[in-house]
Amino acid sequence: MRKAEITILCLVLFSFLLGVYFYPQMPETMASHWNAQGEVNGYMSKFWGLFLMPLIFLGLALFFIAIPRIDPLKANIEKFREYYDLFIILFFLFMLAIYLQTILWSLGIKISPNAFSPVGLGVFFFYTGILLENAKRNWFIGFRTPWTLSSEKVWDKTHQIGSKLFKISGIIAFLGVFFQPLAVYFVLIPIISAVTYLTIYSYLEYQKEVH
Repeated sequence: MRKAEITILCLVLFSFLLGVYFYPQMPETMASHWNAQGEVNGYMSKFWGLFLMPLIFLGLALFFIAIPRIDPLKANIEKFREYYDLFIILFFLFMLAIYLQTILWSLGIKISPNAFSPVGLGVFFFYTGILLENAKRNWFIGFRTPWTLSSEKVWDKTHQIGSKLFKISGIIAFLGVFFQPLAVYFVLIPIISAVTYLTIYSYLEYQKEVH
C-alpha cells in the first residue's frame, strides 16, 4: 500500500476518533448545513452529525484507492501517480476541515464556512489544474467527456487548457475570502464556466479530428 493511501486511511480513522471523542459534548441536534450567506439552514441528530461524514470519508477513501487498480488504463495513471496521490490527500484534508468546522460550531466556536471554504477550494481547484496538466488518458481521473476519452489528442489539448482554467478558478475562489457574503459566487461561477467551456471545446476539437 502506498504512503498516500495509508495517509488517507489515517485521516479517515482520525475523523471517527474525533466523532467518538466529541460525542458526549455535542447537543442532541447539530448544525449540518449552511446557506450561501454562511447561515445555518439544516440540522441533524448528533449521531449522524458526527458520523455521517466519517462514513462518507471511508467510502470515498476505498473508491480513491481502488481507482488505480481497476481502471482499464491504469498504466497511464501510473505515469502521473504522484500528482494523483497528492490530490487525494488534499481532498481529504479539505473534507476534514469541513468536518471540524461543523464540530466547532456545535461547541460554540462559530466559524462561518464562507471564512475558510474559499481558501480551501481555491487551493484545491488550483492543484486540480496541476493534476489536469499531467493527467494521461484514463476512465476516472481528469476531464472525461466522450470526446476526450475517444481521442488522445483531444484529451491532451482539453487538459492543457483545462489546467489553466482550473488554476484561474482557484485564484478567483481564493479571493472570495475577502468578500464572504458573495463567496459562493467566487467559487461557483468560475468553475461552472470552466467546465462548460471545456465540454464544448472537447466536442469541437473532436469534430475537427473526425472531419
